[in-house]
Amino acid sequence: MPIGRVTQIVDCRESAGMGKGGALAQRGTISECRYPDVIIIGMSPGRRHVTKPVCDITSALRTQGVEYSISTMILNAGSGIPPDAPKSAGHVLGAYFGLNEKEISQINRHKVAVLHHGNVRSHVVAKVRSILKDCDIPAVVVCQAPIDYEDFAREGIKTAFVMPQEQHIQTKGTVMAIVSGITRGQTPSREKIADVIHAVMRLMKSSDLER
Repeated sequence: MPIGRVTQIVDCRESAGMGKGGALAQRGTISECRYPDVIIIGMSPGRRHVTKPVCDITSALRTQGVEYSISTMILNAGSGIPPDAPKSAGHVLGAYFGLNEKEISQINRHKVAVLHHGNVRSHVVAKVRSILKDCDIPAVVVCQAPIDYEDFAREGIKTAFVMPQEQHIQTKGTVMAIVSGITRGQTPSREKIADVIHAVMRLMKSSDLER
């Protein structure tokens, strides 16, 4: 066990950030890691989608010893809602949410995904469905809006506790945990960070046991 200070090199992003001192990561970037275990996915940065909680969650997980196996991805098209979202999800002005083939491949290399979304329940559900439709990975959903497993299952998303009817399943991946009450652009409380860490570590242990 090392005593005293331990130096760590953290690859925060693959290209320069926006604003003074680097600031937020650019859209369409990923920070690579040595072992692809956990990937934390953030929305494209903007006035309404501040990705700060992603950095806080990444740092908190690294303090728990997951130092070399966390990737952070900021989506290229992480704003808006998917083009196939139901009308109940509302309308979008501007770009649609979606993943490209490169992003899908990068996500599928990992064991666990943490999906950070916003404060509109219907948008969160639509975005999670869009990601897990192509990515076969257990996911922890982190958002501001209060949401439950039935909200996901109702739209064909597999979850750990409520499953859609077999003919209505639309996803490869599964929502394994939900941590709501994490505000966009704000540092999460210790309790919320602890909830995310607990969910991620539990899923990592179960994936190691399956191997």
